[in-house]
Amino acid sequence: MSNDQSAMNELHWLIDMVQTIEVGLVVLDRDYNIQLWNGFMENHSGVSPNSIKGSNLFEKFPDLPATWLKHKMESVFLLKNRTFISWEQRPYVFQFKNYRPVTGRADFMYQNITLLPLASLTGQITHISIIIYDVTDIAVNKLQLKAANEQLEQLSQTDGLTLLHNRRHWQSCMEKEFDRYSRYGDAASLVMIDIDNFKRINDEYGHPAGDKVIQHIAYLLKQALRDTDCAGRYGGEEFGVVLSKTTAEEALNFTERLRKRIEESEVAFENRLIRVTVSLGINDLDSEIDNSSTWLSGADKALYVAKQEGRNKSIIHK
Repeated sequence: MSNDQSAMNELHWLIDMVQTIEVGLVVLDRDYNIQLWNGFMENHSGVSPNSIKGSNLFEKFPDLPATWLKHKMESVFLLKNRTFISWEQRPYVFQFKNYRPVTGRADFMYQNITLLPLASLTGQITHISIIIYDVTDIAVNKLQLKAANEQLEQLSQTDGLTLLHNRRHWQSCMEKEFDRYSRYGDAASLVMIDIDNFKRINDEYGHPAGDKVIQHIAYLLKQALRDTDCAGRYGGEEFGVVLSKTTAEEALNFTERLRKRIEESEVAFENRLIRVTVSLGINDLDSEIDNSSTWLSGADKALYVAKQEGRNKSIIHK
């Protein structure tokens, strides 16, 4: 076989591979006109190489992020270096639909992109190649894993019965708020809430009814909160709330609104209506409180006074 024939064969194989490879290949000239558009690009865009050759990429695909992509390409022409774009930076450059059954959950194809400078025989960078890899499977798996980990993290901070923060996470909220006060002097109040005569509810109606009452109080508490507040189930029938940027008087407005709502509400359980009240203790931060335990202890003492004074009331720690 002559050298010419051998070279022709190699070229034929090369063209065949370029057309059938499971990777997108596009070659552009210095003005972003399309010189090569392989089978992968045709299959996913529905545009044939013959109909697109010589056309301007950005005119043909107005949805491309033109300013951003041109900036990337110009640096490749200028610095003569390849550049890589990960799907994590930008999920896709070409908006192709995802047809893969395994990752049917993704609407579009996630892509990794390489931009490659192409030199002429004289060493000038005259063209640029865009290589598009379909990484949908990898991306979807990674995103699902991330979502699962976030869910686990969320679960590890949540009380299963009430879906409020659990005690450990709530205490870390309280400590962060105390640190903020120490650093910036921001006002903050702590509220401890206890369901009145809870043992009697359990004895009279049973533990499932007790759980329903706890969930009911948690629900009303959640509705009363602002985004910046942090509420948790401290234990059994006791709840804690960290109210940021809130004085004791403002906290009293909050607790009284909540206390009245609870008093006026009813819990339906097995065709019976249970009425319930709560007692609340408030402690706001001042310079005499030197750590979060003292802060908590003051709110607990106020709660104890509320219980002693007949329950169903809010008391500010003096």
